[in-house]
Amino acid sequence: MKILVVGLGLIGGSLCKALKKYTTHYVVGCDINHDIEFAALRDVAVDEEFRGDFSGFDLVIMSLFPEQTERYLGENIARFDKSTLITDVCGIKGGFSARVKALAEENGMRYVGIHPMAGKEFGGYANSTPDLFQRANFIIAPFEDSDDADVELLRSLASELGAGKIVVTSPENHDKMIAYTSQLAHIVSSAYVKSPELGLECGFSGGSFQDMTRIATMNEKMWTDLFMQNRDNLIFELDTLIENLNKYSHALRFGDAEEMLALIAEGRRLKEDNLRHRVGQPN
Repeated sequence: MKILVVGLGLIGGSLCKALKKYTTHYVVGCDINHDIEFAALRDVAVDEEFRGDFSGFDLVIMSLFPEQTERYLGENIARFDKSTLITDVCGIKGGFSARVKALAEENGMRYVGIHPMAGKEFGGYANSTPDLFQRANFIIAPFEDSDDADVELLRSLASELGAGKIVVTSPENHDKMIAYTSQLAHIVSSAYVKSPELGLECGFSGGSFQDMTRIATMNEKMWTDLFMQNRDNLIFELDTLIENLNKYSHALRFGDAEEMLALIAEGRRLKEDNLRHRVGQPN
């Protein structure tokens, strides 16, 4: 295929590098910063930089923030070939995907969203790598009336990129699950580093601290956009977490060791059951 990747940050740059390393597709990179386009060309991450011609592409992968994706498509989609499939890598689907789908259909095109579950603490093209998607979970979020051939094309592409478990689900279920598995964790990490002890942790921290705080360096503009577009699902998960945290706080406040033991044991059993279930699932 001839593929256009719009946005050469961490995910877009890694997509280009992975496509060049693991596939034979022809890759064109587009970024508002032309220096980054030239860097991608120098790194042989793309076959050519974007020259303003949207014709001839089999697939366009939007690797921008959700708001930027909608704006870019609104300004340019009329110039795309009608045979082009549009996808995006945004961490939100739901209403966002519905709007992009409507825009695509108004212009006689097709759209199916994807979400590779891969990332790093720091973004930008400089941190991109061709192996970012190796063994990573990869979500495809079609609509009920999406073309099966488009879904299979994206599934095949995910496999070529080295994805681990590939999940096909609805945009709505994507958002429900991502609120729990990704967005809640980012909020917890952001709140966790606001302790007055943060500046004194050196020499006292281990793996648990690093695990809990790693993603606090998230891009605030992108994640605010993601949180707000999924706020109903995220509020449910956050309220559930706060309710559970209050149980631990109550046990500590009243010196109830038996209740604390029961709470910890419950969490252990739930996680052990989760691990056993994962082992039994196909990749």
